[in-house]
Amino acid sequence: MTGETSVDIEEIRGPIRSVPKRRRKLLVVVDGSPESKVAIRFAAARASHLTGGGLILFHCIRPGEFQHWMAVADRMREESYDEAHALLDEMAERLHAYSGVMPDIVIVEGEPKDELVKFLETQPDIFGLVLGAGAEGGPGPLVDYFASSMVSDLPCPLILIPGNMTYEQVDAMA
Repeated sequence: MTGETSVDIEEIRGPIRSVPKRRRKLLVVVDGSPESKVAIRFAAARASHLTGGGLILFHCIRPGEFQHWMAVADRMREESYDEAHALLDEMAERLHAYSGVMPDIVIVEGEPKDELVKFLETQPDIFGLVLGAGAEGGPGPLVDYFASSMVSDLPCPLILIPGNMTYEQVDAMA
């Protein structure tokens, strides 16, 4: 090959090795936004096609919501967790009926981007982080954060789903 960059084929192909059986989970953020609903549907559909595929529904309760007297803050925190569990339990049932995959549910308290990073660091079986990009007005704070310089520090692929996709488009693609 004259004038072309040579590529070591062995680097690309390498030896064939057996792949150990393992769970491969997609992590998707549930925040009630329209773009997260599209991302959730995509993640559920993809998880059903992965060997050993699983799905984790991740919801973060912001701590700033509890800046009141201690008893009131504790009660508000408890109500927020109860509401989140009710929402995610119902969503998990619907996703199971849709895709055949029963999602795991994770509810944490804190800043979403910080809590996502901490969670990802503790989960070796995450196959990808699925985020929905805003349909209008910018990509959204999580996409903006993870798709910038943070993307090179992620322990898994970042999968961005355009927020303006329809469920029909997601079903056809996933």
